[in-house]
Amino acid sequence: MGWIVLLLIIGLVLVFISTYNRLVTARNAFKNAFAQIDVQLTRRYDLIPNLVEIAKGYIKHERETLEAVIQARNSAYQGLKTAAADPGNAAAVQKLSGADQQLGGALSRLMAVAEAYPDLKANQTMMQLSEELTSTENKVAFARQAYNDAVMTYNNNRETFPSSLAAGMFNFQPAQPLDSPKPEAREAPKVSFT
Repeated sequence: MGWIVLLLIIGLVLVFISTYNRLVTARNAFKNAFAQIDVQLTRRYDLIPNLVEIAKGYIKHERETLEAVIQARNSAYQGLKTAAADPGNAAAVQKLSGADQQLGGALSRLMAVAEAYPDLKANQTMMQLSEELTSTENKVAFARQAYNDAVMTYNNNRETFPSSLAAGMFNFQPAQPLDSPKPEAREAPKVSFT
């Protein structure tokens, strides 16, 4: 009888250790997925000032639009650094999502204004930067999807039994997906100078 109890205790300990390790693995997976978003968004944010500098020479009367893009870029970049420091912080991820939406809107306005300037549309450097930005937007979308999938896996592991017991005991907080609340904001900004 004593051996059965001992084996039962050992079995429960092994299940608990396995559950804890699965939670840690899932948490590390979503943090790694966020690191990929960090890389792509940093690239995006680095391209934007170059785009604005080129546009400045052509659209001098649109200073407000250019300033809005730079301000939105800086806000999004700051939000990215805060979220990258702790991808498990739901508030930081939500703040990044909102700032990135604002940046997308500002970029869309810049592109709409740029359409009215044929010389700017024909500028080779501007066309190259806009192509790189479009490519980066696609990479951001793929990285966001991978991150959101990893968050869903982590949250599912965290909320199912018996993992929920270990998650509660060791304070595994829910992760926040990086998503846009408005359907129209889910699309990458249209960047085209053709």
